[in-house]
Amino acid sequence: MRVTPKSMLAGITGNRTVHLDIVDYPGEWLLDLPLMGQDYETWSRMALEAAEAPGRRPHAEAFLAHLATVDPAAPLDETTSRMLAALFTDYLRALRESGLSAVAPGRFLMPGDLEGSPALTFCPLPRPSRTPGSSLWRAFQKRFEAYKRVVVAPFFRNHFARLDRQVVLIDALGAIHEGPRAVEDLRTAMAEILATFRPGRGSWLAPILGRRIDRILFAATKADHLHHSQHAKLSAIAEALVAEARQRANFRGAKTQALALASIRATVEQTVTRDGRKIDVVRGRLIDTGEEAALFPGRLPEDPAALLSPARQGAETWSDAAYRVTRFAPPKLTLAPGAGLPHIRLDRALEFLIGDKLA
Repeated sequence: MRVTPKSMLAGITGNRTVHLDIVDYPGEWLLDLPLMGQDYETWSRMALEAAEAPGRRPHAEAFLAHLATVDPAAPLDETTSRMLAALFTDYLRALRESGLSAVAPGRFLMPGDLEGSPALTFCPLPRPSRTPGSSLWRAFQKRFEAYKRVVVAPFFRNHFARLDRQVVLIDALGAIHEGPRAVEDLRTAMAEILATFRPGRGSWLAPILGRRIDRILFAATKADHLHHSQHAKLSAIAEALVAEARQRANFRGAKTQALALASIRATVEQTVTRDGRKIDVVRGRLIDTGEEAALFPGRLPEDPAALLSPARQGAETWSDAAYRVTRFAPPKLTLAPGAGLPHIRLDRALEFLIGDKLA
């Protein structure tokens, strides 16, 4: 982008060029970054403890049942390895489909050209009393380290470590729809992920000392699924979900902001009357049927603690009626040449992320 500075020195410095590189990567890759600080024994212990948790145990039954029949100290058998890895992958997939967020290692769900390779043929194991060099435990330990070296480290080095601005997309509405356990799982996953960030003030020494992420936008998506009167509540929930990690980033000098946004607006707002009461709704085209529908998805609480507190306490359901997710199709549009797509606060997001670069 060619930019004309607005300062008094514009006549001297002239126009300048700003290069903007946008790196889009699957969220599953981001979930792998915390693995860099763990060894196989630590990861195995934490993963198996999580699988035994009430909200995860039903999804892990087949994996845990087969794992109970396996001796980690026995010699490596590839048939056993592939079966364990497949069942562990099924467990992770079931977690994601149920709305839970912590599903590392992420490449198990998006293997790409690594599908079937030893780098993805492992799973957590209970540590046996003895671990011979030829044992299943030792083999999986080596594969875990290889996964970090071959998969996670290159992503961090080639992509993540080069960023100086970061957008973190948060599907808070989806988690609320799934229930308290999904909300707590999302909060925990965000804390673990953001602990791997490198926040701090930008500097002209960045090429020497390494880049720091100096602006982080926490974007609560699907704002078009709510009436605008609830957008501030959605932003507050996003802020609360990342409060601890956000405080750390602010302390190190990074600027942060939370917004409720929709990059493409799929609905319009209406106010309808039911039983003499006015209700704010959103109207859109349902993705499953193609029909137009006006829906009231639910009312978010004024205080995010009304959601986060029951989630931290292990509640299984919300005590009050909660938000209901509806799948809206993209709008059918006829746009003039050069016209942008309808959105919610995408301009504010861009102003926060790159506005200072265009001043």
